[in-house]
Formats: sequence, C-alpha cells, structure tokens
Amino acid sequence: MNNIVIEKDIADLVKETHYFEPFENSSVLVTGATGLIGSILIKSLCKYNDEHNANIRIYACCRCKEKFASVFSDNERNCVFPLFGDIRNISIKDIELDYIIHGASFTDSKSFVEKPVETIDIAISGTKNLLEQCRNKHLKGFVYLSSLEVYGSFTDFEGIKTISENDSGYIDTMSVRSSYSESKRMVETLCASYHSQYGVSVKIARLCQTFGAGVSYNDNRVFAQFARSVIEKKNIVLRTKGETVRNYCYTTDAVSGILTVLAEGNSGEAYNIANEETTISIADMAKLVCTLYPEANVKVLFDLADDVSKLGYNPIVKIRLVSQKLQKLGWTPKIGIEEMFKRLIESMNSAE
Repeated sequence: MNNIVIEKDIADLVKETHYFEPFENSSVLVTGATGLIGSILIKSLCKYNDEHNANIRIYACCRCKEKFASVFSDNERNCVFPLFGDIRNISIKDIELDYIIHGASFTDSKSFVEKPVETIDIAISGTKNLLEQCRNKHLKGFVYLSSLEVYGSFTDFEGIKTISENDSGYIDTMSVRSSYSESKRMVETLCASYHSQYGVSVKIARLCQTFGAGVSYNDNRVFAQFARSVIEKKNIVLRTKGETVRNYCYTTDAVSGILTVLAEGNSGEAYNIANEETTISIADMAKLVCTLYPEANVKVLFDLADDVSKLGYNPIVKIRLVSQKLQKLGWTPKIGIEEMFKRLIESMNSAE
C-alpha cells in the first residue's frame, strides 16, 4: 500500500541515522507487525537497510497473510521474513535474534469491552510465550510496548497530573474495560520478573496515545473520528464533555523512541514515550481540528451519553506524561499536535 505521507515520514526518520546504527548487522523481530507502530517500525528498518546496506535481518510476526500483503510493498516484503500465527504459540526457538520489539496486542477500546478475556490472554500468554523462549537466547534487547493506561487515574488530584515512570494511579479491577490496562500492568511485572530471575534483557516502553500518517480511515479512536469529520465535512459529535486531558506522540516520533529504549535503555526499567508539548483535552482537540480546517465548516456538538462506560470509554483522566528519562538517552520528539493532524488527514485523503 503506497501512502506518500508515510513515505515522506519514513524518509525523514531514517535521516536520523543515530536511531538505526545500533541495529546494523543484527536481527530484529517485530510482533504486531501489521499494526500502526509495528508497520512503521518495519518500513523504517527496510528503508534504512536499502539506503545504508545495513544488513539488518527483519522478522515480522502477525496473524493475517492478507493484511501483511496489503500493508507492505513488494520491495518491503522481499526484505522481511514473515512469521504467521498467534503470538500465544508462535515459535522463535530456531531463529537467531538480537532484538525483539513486542507490540502484538488489541488496541481498540471496543475489543477491551467485548473481548476482555482475549485482551488479557493475548497480552499475558503471548508475552510469556516470547519471554520463555528468550531464556536461552543471548538477546541484546527486548522492548515491550506498554501504554499510558498502566498509570490509571488520579481522582484525588486537582488539575493535570504530571506523570513520571514512578507514578501509579487507580484502576477499577472490576471493570471489564480494565482488561487492557490491568493486563499491561501484569505484563510489565512479568517482564521485570524474567529480567530479575532469568536475566532476559527486557525494557518497557510506555507509549502515550500515538497517531499520524498510517492510521486506518476506519479507526474508531477519537483522533481518527475527528479527522474523518473534517474529510467528510460532518460535525464532530462528542458523547462526553471531552474533559479528559492527555498528551500524544506522532508515529515516527514513537518509532524513534522505541528504538532508543531498545538500544540505550536499561534492562528492567520503564520509559515514557510522549511529546510533552501536545497536552490537550478532548474538547479542545476537537475545536483545534475545526480551526485548522475552516473550509470544512465543521462544528463541535455535544450529545452526552447516559453511561459512557458502555461505549468503552475510560473514566475522565487529566494526565501529562513526562519523557525526560528517555530524552536523557538522546531522544527528541519532532512533531507537534497541529502537524500531527495535518499529516493524519493528508494520509487519510491519500489512502481513500
């Protein structure tokens, strides 16, 4: 699938050669390979390989052969070794690997509510399957892609809570929506345990919400809904007051952050990946998109739901992830919130 915005993003990213140089002459496995972040990671590694003859051997783990064929170009597929199957029973025992980037997971709120058991099982059993096989491998690095949702909510805090890697909030364990956040927490502990007990060199990348070029037109997350509203010239309808505040990260900034954690991070530790300058509420984000595209004549309307939990929404949170720990390792996010939406909408238009 050709997308000129993604191609430009990747071309710009691979110019930052310091993010890729540690992986030259090595083998890398990416799970969740056809997802947003996994696919951009693989495309970037392929591009760097092509431009620098870097001898990076890339393995891509995913479930669907058809999606693999649609996400990656002929040239990309020629430089990637696919592993098709369920992450819970995929075998890597006979593959020599230096690095693993583990991103296989459900990522949509609807699945968390409608398939909570599968959400938990894929996270825990899938990761344990990989970690168990890594006990006898001499990996240079394994990074687990976790989420800002492990932090939960801070209901006793007035205003916007600044979150470092040492903070922890409340998660309602009896809510099925917590299947995602609680399983992410458990997997982080599982990773820390495999590092402590068996010496597996695993690190945690805690990603804030990540979007940009490459997000599916049919994605149901709020940023994609807003982008579609502009493209289709339909009013943005919010089912809540839009009071949740968080910060975001552009896709290629997330990729460079993951590579930094993998190459430079300390095993057994977690790192936030977030652009601190993108902190914004849902309501203000909706208004921003309308302002960026006045020609679409789109307005923000409110149709408040009686019970937002049935829609798969999280409780109201007001948090701002700080990424100073990662930035001290040499990572710098490049793309702000306005440019994120411009590239997302251009990408969606080019894919249509």
